[in-house]
Amino acid sequence: MTDLHEVPRDPGLPGRLLATERDALIPLLRSRPDTDFALPTAACPGWAVRDVLAHCSAALSRVVDGRFEPGVFSPESNDRDVAERAEWTNARIVDELERGMTAAGPVIAEAGGVLDAIALGEWVHAGDVRDVLGEPGAYAGAALPDALTLLARITREKRHLPLHADIDDLDEPLVLGALAAGAPPARYIGDAATLVRLYAGRPLDGAGYELAGAREAELNIFG
Repeated sequence: MTDLHEVPRDPGLPGRLLATERDALIPLLRSRPDTDFALPTAACPGWAVRDVLAHCSAALSRVVDGRFEPGVFSPESNDRDVAERAEWTNARIVDELERGMTAAGPVIAEAGGVLDAIALGEWVHAGDVRDVLGEPGAYAGAALPDALTLLARITREKRHLPLHADIDDLDEPLVLGALAAGAPPARYIGDAATLVRLYAGRPLDGAGYELAGAREAELNIFG
């Protein structure tokens, strides 16, 4: 069983997660026509693909520049960041995103863990975009092992409900959340991408899975 509760934080993991996703996502985005950037996203109602990417690039630029004014990353702050980029070309947004995914890793590493969730959120948003574009690897792909490690740590630190996940595409079960004496963990059986969708509050699109001891909404760490 993969229990990450006693494993020390790996400061380089968020940066690796971002770099792995950058190497897959940026060439994909540069290969797509501008019309794809206008497609609506189911995961982020009211935002098109370019809005999600603008939010991601803005968030990483804030991390790199150390701009964390009060209310940053609130829905209102995120909307302002997107609005500030409304006149940008799609290419300029992708360029900013690439720079952020490259430069944010060392900053997140030095922050001691308080910014780790930003890297996970960026990876989830990349999945949102892949999902809209019909590309394989949404909420999965090469960065999945690092993403699951980070998800396990964040759910522990948030004192999230404990969950034992038997994941189809992993050799060993995964333990998430904060273990509590005498309280049996919830149980999940299914694939890793669907587990990520549950924890990120993303549409499940009819995915088959089993969840016992918890409601779907209780798993959402971004809600």
